[in-house]
Amino acid sequence: MANEAPKIARIASETVSTATAAADTAATQATKISDVGTTQIRTAVERSMEQASKAAEGTMKAAQDFAEFSRGNVETLTQVAQTWMTGSQEISRQAFALMQGLTEHALEGARALSGVKSLKEAAEIQATYARGGMEKVLSETAKLQEASFRLVEQVATPVTQRVSQAVERATKPLAA
Repeated sequence: MANEAPKIARIASETVSTATAAADTAATQATKISDVGTTQIRTAVERSMEQASKAAEGTMKAAQDFAEFSRGNVETLTQVAQTWMTGSQEISRQAFALMQGLTEHALEGARALSGVKSLKEAAEIQATYARGGMEKVLSETAKLQEASFRLVEQVATPVTQRVSQAVERATKPLAA
C-alpha cells in the first residue's frame, strides 16, 4: 500500500491538472461566446435603432405633409367663405333693389289709380301695372338665379379641387 499512495497522489494531481485545463478551456470558450453574443446583440440593437430612426423620420414627414395639406384645406375654406359672403351680399343687394323697384312700381300704380274717372280706365291701369310688375319680377328673378348659380360654381370649384387632391393623395402608395 505504500506504493499505492504516490500513485494515487500522482493520479489525483493529473486529474486536478486535467480539470484545471478543462476549466481554463471552458472559461476561454465562454469568454469567446460572450464576446460573439455581445457583438451580435450590439449589431441587433444598432439595426433596431436605425429602423426606429427611419420610421420616426417617415412619421415626421407624413405629419408634416398632413399639416401642409390641412393648411391648404383651411386656406381653401377661408377663400370659399369670403367668396360666399361677398356673393351673398351682392345677391341680397340685387334682391333688395328688386323689392324696392317693385314697391316704387306699385306706388306709381296706386297714384295712377287714384286719379281714374271710370272703372274701365282703372282696369286698364291695373292691367298695365300688373303686366309691368310681372315682367320686372320675371327678368330680375332670372338675373338673381343666374347670379346664384355663378356663386355656387365659384364656391364649389375650389372645394371640388381640394377633394380631388385629397382622393389623389389617399390613393397614392405610401412609399411614394
